[in-house]
Amino acid sequence: MSRAFIFPGQGAQTIGMGRDLAEAYPAARAVFDEVDEALGEKLSALIWEGEIETLTLTENAQPALMATSMAAMRALEAEGVGIDAAAFVAGHSLGEYSALTAAGALTLADAARLLRKRGQAMQAAVPVGVGAMAALLGLDLDAVRKVAAEAAQGDVVAAANDNDPGQVVISGHKAGIERAVELAKAAGAKRAVMLPVSAPFHCALMQPAAEAMAQALADVQINAPAVPVVSNVEAAPVTDPDKIRTLLEAQICGAVRWRESVQTMVDAGVEEFWEIGAGKALSGMVRRIHRPATVRNIGTAADITAAVDAAN
Repeated sequence: MSRAFIFPGQGAQTIGMGRDLAEAYPAARAVFDEVDEALGEKLSALIWEGEIETLTLTENAQPALMATSMAAMRALEAEGVGIDAAAFVAGHSLGEYSALTAAGALTLADAARLLRKRGQAMQAAVPVGVGAMAALLGLDLDAVRKVAAEAAQGDVVAAANDNDPGQVVISGHKAGIERAVELAKAAGAKRAVMLPVSAPFHCALMQPAAEAMAQALADVQINAPAVPVVSNVEAAPVTDPDKIRTLLEAQICGAVRWRESVQTMVDAGVEEFWEIGAGKALSGMVRRIHRPATVRNIGTAADITAAVDAAN
């Protein structure tokens, strides 16, 4: 059965994530130790014993979620299930860095430092209160684009995450997003809700962050991944290191084309998706995109045991 490994994005973080993996697998513990060393601080202590408000800060959540995903990946590898068990890897927003690390395109230390920088740059790009994001449920992408265009009135209002057939997240100036929420309800959205986020991710307001990441990425070695990475920006497989660099820069302002990315993998024959790391958000999206898909969550030591049994 053709399989893809998929890696979660921001919002999946919880206090204690990855701890039982670190206790059960020395290779998983080593991931957290290496990330702590790369960042020059005990991020692992925050993940396992800190306050959720601090963990949820963008600059912390991004490297923390990547570390948890990679701990699960290393635990899988310790049980004999490596990256070659996947035909593709993909990740949602910051999860693309986890996917690239799992596939060997980035080192763990470089990914941790890049995500810390990415989180700081995204937070600094727009003053708090200027931007906003909202989830629109029950409208497809074309309908959301019409709502966004009508709501803009000179503001930035853009489709930021095309998550699945009935869930699109919009991002931009707060006033424009608030107008879009009301317009979406009038257009028949089942729900239209403002999201509790600290910045308007994946829209043109993030341009200062894209420029900061272009500089950070220029100094990092990127290798050809062991398996193709389906990129957020193009919803297509990529293996060329120079193109990966360009796409990671573009991803900051570009939409996360998750629905199309999953469909790309399904069209290529993928029948099984393993969500590696914290939470189950991507698994739900995959089911809504392609109901026949088999999904599996890999976030605990028990999940590792079950997955290894299924793979053998």
